[in-house]
Order: sequence, then structure tokens, then C-alpha cells
Amino acid sequence: MKLAQAFRKMRSLPRRFRQAQMIARALKSSRHPILAHIIPIRRCNLACAYCNEYDKVSNPVPMAEMVRRIDLLAALGTEIITFSGGEPLLHPDLDALIRHVRSHGRIATLITNGYLLSAERIRQLNRAGLEHLQISMDNVQPDHVSKKSLKVLDKKLEWLAEFAEFDVSINSVVGAGVQHPEDALVITRRALELGFETTTGTIHDHKGQLQPLQSADRAVYEQIQTERKPGFWAFAYDNLFQKNLAAGQPNEWQCRAGSRYLYICEDGLVHYCSQQRGYPAIPLEKYTAEDLEREYSTRKPCAPYCTVSCVHRVAMIDLVRENPRGALAGFFPPASPDESTKIPFGVKALSSLFLPAEDGRPQSALAKAMAAAVMRVLGIK
Repeated sequence: MKLAQAFRKMRSLPRRFRQAQMIARALKSSRHPILAHIIPIRRCNLACAYCNEYDKVSNPVPMAEMVRRIDLLAALGTEIITFSGGEPLLHPDLDALIRHVRSHGRIATLITNGYLLSAERIRQLNRAGLEHLQISMDNVQPDHVSKKSLKVLDKKLEWLAEFAEFDVSINSVVGAGVQHPEDALVITRRALELGFETTTGTIHDHKGQLQPLQSADRAVYEQIQTERKPGFWAFAYDNLFQKNLAAGQPNEWQCRAGSRYLYICEDGLVHYCSQQRGYPAIPLEKYTAEDLEREYSTRKPCAPYCTVSCVHRVAMIDLVRENPRGALAGFFPPASPDESTKIPFGVKALSSLFLPAEDGRPQSALAKAMAAAVMRVLGIK
């Protein structure tokens, strides 16, 4: 298993470079979407009681129509295209759609409940060029609310650890409605044991709004944070958004849904997100640069108590682009009011290349030259 993990890390290096290019382009310009979730099928093979994102009858969106929508997203400059649902693995042409995303030079990712995965299906996703897969688990043992349980999916996780050449992220959930809060910790530990990335979400209502955590949920959440070792962006997200959500507090931020993040439903309409379907509900083929610009600055009343993490994470890039030093202060807050912000050495080094000095002095000639060299390596003009 460890050999497979090491091989996967080695195979991921070109992907990490492409991700760095994507972030560099997003930091340079706000005029294109960073992430789009596209729905190839609304039908799902499960019926989780809390979910409002599936039905039991819808047919797959035809292949030709999906290709057209992917082409439209690529024309808008979308960096990452994620297949969601419903259950996207039910779509008979999913592998071809993944390959089509990759043919545009875009990052192809997938959100699935994991039930339809097998060793051979994982190999097929490798061949298609999938770059990231996410599974969200609700409990250790299946119950009347959710069958997305560790007991049912653990063998699938072992297959992913052995065969997947793409990144794998396992999301656990804490909050009201989860019968056993400690299940999130068990799921996180198992994911870490298998070498996967981990995230922890807070439960939301059918409009994506926060349901405050009870004391037992808070304790589990805090224990998870002490045991997982998140990367830069995950660490920054926890400090900037997740800590407030866990405490039931609102977040002050500018939601970029409809601009930097797009949700394309099975009917081909652009919505803010999965929990705010109906706005702006413009057909993708009619969505223009003017729409992107308008929604970039539109204030969304649902934003303060929003728990939709993918929209949060996209907004973080623009926070860095517009106010880099303020963003870093939020990403790495002091542990107490008496302490100063402690920014990691690597982040400080990058800051010295791309930002003016803290006293307002411009970059040195050497820093400018080094920054230009980094941008050339990333292929950013």
C-alpha cells in the first residue's frame, strides 16, 4: 500500500505543476471561471434523506449535449470542470467526457458516492485522465438517513489506494442530523491511513445555510483538526471559513458564484451553486463575459452562513489577488491576541518575490527578475 502511495505521489508531479499554472492564471486575472460543477445526470443510485440534489428517474444528458457544454465552459476560460450529480458514474459516457475536458487542457475532477467503483472502474478513470475524485461519507454504519458509510465503502477506498493515479479526497461531515459525531473522526483517520486528502464539512439545510454545531460535534471537529495535516490551501480555508462555521458564526466574504464558480444543471442553465438553483438560471450558451463581470461583484444574501466549501475556496484566490497581505493575515492568524502572525517560511519567500515590502517599498530588481522567471516557468505571460 505504501508503495502505491509513493507511486501516486510521483505520478502527481505534472498535475501539481498544472495546478500551479491554474492558480497563477487565476491570480493574474478575474475574468474567467476557476471552477464549474456540471451535472451529466440528476439520477442517483442512493436516496440519502438530507439530499436535495438527486432524483430517481432522470435520463443521462446526451453525450453530444455534454460535449457542447464542456466546449462552452472551455471557451469561457474555465480552469477546472467537475462532474457531479446525482451520481455521475451512472452516465454511460463519463470516461469520454473526462477525456474531452482534458483535450481542452482543463483539470477534470469527479464527485461520487463511490458505490459504483471497482478496481477495473478505477483503472478506466485513470485511462480517461481523471485528476481528482472526492467521496463524502456520513457515517461508519449505514442508517435510515444515509448509506454513504465507511463499512460499505471501505473496500472501495482500499482499491482507490492501490490503483488510483488521481488525487483522492475523503470528506466527513459533522453537525445536526449526524447520529454519531465521532464517526467523522473514524472516517478521517481511515482516510489518512490510506494516504488520502481529508476535509470536514459542516451540515447545512436545503439552502446551503449553516446548522450550528452542538458541543459533541465541536469536540469531534477540533480533534480532527489536531490529527489531520492539511496543505496550504486547506489550512488557510480552515482558518478563514471553517472555524467560524464550526462556532456558528457568520463569515465576512465576497461570494463569487456566477463568476469564478459556476453550477451547470442537467438542463444546461447556470446557477450560483447546488443550493441556490434558480439564480441567475441563464442558459450556458447565452452566458457571457458581461454576466461573469456582473456576478463577480453581486452581493449574495446567503453568503454569511454559507457552508458550500467549493465556493469558499474559489473566493480565496481572489482574496489573495485583491488583498494579498490581508489574505495572509487571515490564513495564518495568531494563536492568541498577544502573539503576532506566524507565516510559514515558504509563504514568506513567495511573498518577497511577488509583493512589495511591508513598509511599502517596491520590489527589488532581483525580486522582480525572480518573479518573472517563475511566471515564465509556469507559462504565464
